[in-house]
Amino acid sequence: MGAQWKHAGQQENANKRGAIIGKLVKEILVAAKTGDPNPSNNSRLRVAVEAAKKASVPRDTIERAIKRGSGQLEPVNIEMVTYEGFAPHQVPVIVECLTENRNRTAADVRVLFRKGQLGNTGSVGWMFDRLGVIEATHSDGKTDIESVAIEAGAQNVEPLEKSDVPAGQAGARFFCETTDLDVVTKFLTAAGWVLTQADMNYIAKNKVELSDDQKKEVVSFLESLDENDDVQKIYTAI
Repeated sequence: MGAQWKHAGQQENANKRGAIIGKLVKEILVAAKTGDPNPSNNSRLRVAVEAAKKASVPRDTIERAIKRGSGQLEPVNIEMVTYEGFAPHQVPVIVECLTENRNRTAADVRVLFRKGQLGNTGSVGWMFDRLGVIEATHSDGKTDIESVAIEAGAQNVEPLEKSDVPAGQAGARFFCETTDLDVVTKFLTAAGWVLTQADMNYIAKNKVELSDDQKKEVVSFLESLDENDDVQKIYTAI
């Protein structure tokens, strides 16, 4: 399996720190808007807040985003818009955007897909499974992730790349039904796992085989998408 495509070194290579903060704040807004405003009771919000803290987003900015998302301050008019299509070499792509201006975002996405092919809703969605995905680490590097997955109620599990896990710790990516996401995250948290992602993702059913040159072209295309302020998550089959 796999997770959402990630821009390699995204935070280190971003041209503007403001772009990073903007995406993190949007995620907090939506997490607070669609769930409990208390991070302790909302795994998606808890993970979003922790990510913002790691990026040194000011505490008052985080708190204001939670209040805006939960309706305690001025109303927030932000929505998720999903686009489907193909990157170069017919690689299926699903792009999730968080925007306050649907028309602007649609125009931007059309331009960004000029090197690929923008499709209609459902054009590539059938090539992906919609699952809950939790990425987490545990201080005990000898933890049996298979046993943990069974106890948590996850459907599947895979180890994280060693580069994504602190030395001496265990790291895993757990997959579950979207309806079980909250139950699995609560179990893992209670069992001492530190969550770095807890959300509903699109997981490609099959991977597209590419040559090195073709992959570079696709990655360049994905990076151009990711640089757009409204693009929040990208899922693909490489």
